[in-house]
Amino acid sequence: MLDGAARRLIDPALDRIGAGLARAGASADAVTYAGFGIGLLAALAIAFQFFLMGLALILLSRLCDGLDGAVARHTAKTDRGGFLDIVLDFAFYGGIPMAFVIADPEANAVAGAVLILSFYVNGATFLAYAIFAEKRKLSTEARGSKSLYFTTGLAEATETIMVFCLFCLFPSAFPLLAYLFAALTLVTAAARIMLAVRIFR
Repeated sequence: MLDGAARRLIDPALDRIGAGLARAGASADAVTYAGFGIGLLAALAIAFQFFLMGLALILLSRLCDGLDGAVARHTAKTDRGGFLDIVLDFAFYGGIPMAFVIADPEANAVAGAVLILSFYVNGATFLAYAIFAEKRKLSTEARGSKSLYFTTGLAEATETIMVFCLFCLFPSAFPLLAYLFAALTLVTAAARIMLAVRIFR
């Protein structure tokens, strides 16, 4: 829901940094790998209950996630890069809730499982929609130039990062926040299913 506004706000700065990285010889794939590696470090910090360190690493990881596309625009966009970006993003999105489960299994296990299930369902609807949109030669610039067809929704990347930050700032509230965001994510998935039923007749 907020990705469009967030992109308009941060894309000019990301584009300038991405251009600089491209001139310095950085590849988009290297930035993608770096972002994922930092995301794994964030999950590790959270698992050991270093929540503020985890917060800082999450933000740095997502900065890389924004920069890889900017670097690609100044070098070359590839299907491999698009594939790596989406797969490693999904791994990151699952890894952070799992880290909170490891940090406190007794309090967080069920809520974490529900949240990861909601991500799984939402991810399936997102990717399946992209496949059939490609089959029908549909296109959209709603979220900028992307390797896949991006459908919008209530729970997008911006909302997810905001919730992950709240998890780190208020770790004892993880179960409540996780249940609430899981519900929002499932609403997003349900809306995408209804859209697919209408569009893919």
